[in-house]
Amino acid sequence: MTDPADLGRTLGADDDLDQTTDEASDRGRMTFLEHLDELRKRIIYSLYAVIATCLVAFFFWQEVFAYFVRYFSSYGGKLIYSEPMAGFMFSLQLTGLLGVIAAAPFIFAQLWLFVAPGLYTREKRVVIPFVICSTVLFFSGAYFGHAIGFPAMWRFFASYEIAGLSYMPALDITFAFYVKVILGLGATFQMPMLVYFLARFGIVSAKFLVKQFRYAILIISIVAAVITPSADIVTMLIFAAPMLVLYVISIGVAWMFGKPKQP
Repeated sequence: MTDPADLGRTLGADDDLDQTTDEASDRGRMTFLEHLDELRKRIIYSLYAVIATCLVAFFFWQEVFAYFVRYFSSYGGKLIYSEPMAGFMFSLQLTGLLGVIAAAPFIFAQLWLFVAPGLYTREKRVVIPFVICSTVLFFSGAYFGHAIGFPAMWRFFASYEIAGLSYMPALDITFAFYVKVILGLGATFQMPMLVYFLARFGIVSAKFLVKQFRYAILIISIVAAVITPSADIVTMLIFAAPMLVLYVISIGVAWMFGKPKQP
C-alpha cells in the first residue's frame, strides 16, 4: 500500500512542476509591449556595461593609442590627421571600441535573457554554454580581423604606392575601416550560434544545409560583397573565406543539436 506521506510529496512535486511549467508558459506569452519593455531593459543594461568598460579602458588610452598608431603604420603608409579634433576623437573612439569588445560577454548574456522567455525550460539551461560560445566566437572573429583580415587588406591598399605617389591614409578613415572589419567579422563568426537556434526550432537541418551548399556559396559571396568595407576582391575574399568555413561548422552543429524528427 502506498504511504500517504509519499503520495502527498509526489503530488506536491507534480504541482510544483506544473506551476513552474505554467510560469514558463506565461513568460512565453508576453505581450508586444512587454517584449518592447524587456528589450529596452536589456539594451539599457548593455549600455551600462559598455560605459563601465569604456571608463576602465580610458585609463590606459595613452598606451592603447600608441599601440594602434604603430599597428596601423606597420602595414604600409604614414598616418596623418588634418582636423584638429581628429587625434582626440580617435582616443575616444578607440576606448569605445575596446569597451564594446570587453563588454561582449555581458551583452550576449542580456541577449539570452531577452530570448529566454520564448524557450522551453530545458533549453534555458544552456545559458552558460551560449554566453561562452558566443563570446569565444566573437573574440575569434575580432582576433581574425585584427591579426589577419585588416593587415591583409591594408597591405593590399598600400601596394599601389609607387614612385611619386605617397600613401598617407587619414587617421579617422583608417580607424573607421578597422572598426567595420573587427565588428563585421565578430558578427560573422556568430553563424554557428544562429544555426544552432534555427536547428533547435526545426527550421533548418544538417541535410538541408548540405543540399543548399552551392547556393550557400553564392549567398556568402553576395553577403561578403555587401558587408565588406571596400569593394575590392581581396577584402571580399577575406570576409567570404571564414564564412564558408563557418558554414561547414554550422552543418555539424545542426547535425548534433538539430530537432529530432517525430516518429
